[in-house]
Amino acid sequence: MRDQTNNEVDPKALMFKKNMYGKPEVDWQNYTNCNNPPLHFNISHTDSLIACGVTVHVPVGIDVEDKERKIKHDILAFAERFYSADEVKFLSTLPDPEVQRKEFIKLWTLKEAYVKALGKGFSAAPFNTFTIQSKVGTKGEYNLCKMTEMTASSLEETNKCDGEWKFSLLELDDSHYAAICIEDDEASGGAPMRVIVRKTIPFVEDELISESKLL
Repeated sequence: MRDQTNNEVDPKALMFKKNMYGKPEVDWQNYTNCNNPPLHFNISHTDSLIACGVTVHVPVGIDVEDKERKIKHDILAFAERFYSADEVKFLSTLPDPEVQRKEFIKLWTLKEAYVKALGKGFSAAPFNTFTIQSKVGTKGEYNLCKMTEMTASSLEETNKCDGEWKFSLLELDDSHYAAICIEDDEASGGAPMRVIVRKTIPFVEDELISESKLL
């Protein structure tokens, strides 16, 4: 956040609040003299990794999962409880159990990121009320990381979301999946998501891993 505010705000002085659904947000009311655009953030953690997503102007959701996470339940049975019919159908077409497990985890991270970007929580946006799908993909392609564009399609008429969100799915250090979701506001003009990945160990190192535009 310091980088995004040109060092105008001391991180130690940041104040936080929760929205009506309990999502933490920066409380900027004490920074009326700050000339920087409003920042949004979201945090996720799993074994050996904490991820923090920071955006300017638009809400963000982030989720990380260990690539080797084991699913205790039957994957398709578990998916039928939480995923949409189209997502269950997608998983059922995968003959390799290991590929199926990985794609299940990728879908979970994408759905988590979307719900967190909405800022409403799981109870207000159950996983089975929307579908994550690829807009562009190669026939027979099962790896979500290689799909060039993804979208969330609501299954409820009162909650249309098509085209309003951008997604990115990354592999970190070959050990974790990270899904990012941001609102696709009018100001972006449909521009691709610009993703900067940094590896940080507090008070030890802050290393730039990559900086790119995902098309």
